[in-house]
Amino acid sequence: MKGIKIHLAWQILIALVLGIVVGLILHNKIVARNWCVLYVLNPAGDIFIRLMKMIVVPIVISTLIVGVGKVGDTKKIGRIGFKTIIYFEIITTIAIIMGIIIANIFKPGYGIKISTLTSIDISKYQKVIKHTINHSHNIINSISSLIPSNIFLSITHSDMLPIIFFSLLFGLGLSSLPKKTKDPLIAVCQAISESIFNITNIIMFYAPIGVFSLIAATVANFGYSALFPLLKLVLLVYCSIIFFALVILGIIARLCNLRIWMLIRILKDELILAYFTASSETVLPHMIKKMEAYGAPKSIVSLVLPTGYFLNLDGSSIYQSIAAIFVAQLYHIELSFTNVIMLAITLMITSKGIAGVPGASFVVLLSALGSIGIPLEGLVFLAGVDRIIDMARTALNIIGNALAVVVISKWENAFDEKKAIEYEKMILLKK
Repeated sequence: MKGIKIHLAWQILIALVLGIVVGLILHNKIVARNWCVLYVLNPAGDIFIRLMKMIVVPIVISTLIVGVGKVGDTKKIGRIGFKTIIYFEIITTIAIIMGIIIANIFKPGYGIKISTLTSIDISKYQKVIKHTINHSHNIINSISSLIPSNIFLSITHSDMLPIIFFSLLFGLGLSSLPKKTKDPLIAVCQAISESIFNITNIIMFYAPIGVFSLIAATVANFGYSALFPLLKLVLLVYCSIIFFALVILGIIARLCNLRIWMLIRILKDELILAYFTASSETVLPHMIKKMEAYGAPKSIVSLVLPTGYFLNLDGSSIYQSIAAIFVAQLYHIELSFTNVIMLAITLMITSKGIAGVPGASFVVLLSALGSIGIPLEGLVFLAGVDRIIDMARTALNIIGNALAVVVISKWENAFDEKKAIEYEKMILLKK
């Protein structure tokens, strides 16, 4: 008799519930909580995040080299890259503007007493803020930072944008070689890519433990007491993210003859995992496979998805714009139209200039608040709910980047409609 097989999505949901229960039990037991979080939960959760980050660099390099190397058309790659950047900039700008408008309409920062909020130390983020502002606000430096002076150093530090730039150039150089010269190396990169996908499947066995540990540690540290004073902010961000996903991205999907709900259904497992781990990197390999299976060509998937992870963060853009206005309202600071424009511009620039920086969301907000004179200390009150909001914005980032692959593929007239229809039928038949 075969044992009962529980699907990964259900394993993760069970782990979530158990993590919340354990976290609530530990929350009021200070000694036990500190020991469990420090020596058990944090290490177990960190292992999972590290395992997933371990495979991101090789999967990006190998898939991008294979995708670009097989195309063999420099003009086509340049055209795809240009369209991708234009699309990302338009969508990100819409997300930022929508967040600012919603925050000004619903005013989540009014009516909250600062004394009731939970705070943390943000000095570790302030240490990197000057460097970030100086480089992000200088367009020349932002462009030059894409070009690695030492690719091995960039790989060591996981500086993804320079890695993507190098892989793109390497793929272009490879594509210009004679077939008998380039095919063996493409085959090697293809083998590396497929091996990494297999490694990903192995790592997924650990996913429920990782989710349990991450959720339990968060609940144990903050409980629910930190959430109640900021409940309006949390609900507003969640509603905004849902609205953006179903309406804004839904409209874009319909223009591409696609239903956004179908895309969400296709990425169900990836969305669940990304949501509970609050990490987009955990699902990148599976997303690459699924978008190729859905009908998008490898050359577009391998370029758009990795780039989108750092340039097309719809959920993060919405949250950061709402959070910045929230802090201003918390201190009863009225922002002028000029301040709002400066805030939007700063968010657009810094959100793309700090990919890979630890605590990136806080660093972006520190840059934004500093640019319009809002007290930076206001961000310390967001710590209790940042993890909860981070889960939602990560999920939206996943949907936005998957849709971007379809949009660019159809823009290039390279989307395989028949393959997509067959894949949709397969998804609908799944229980």
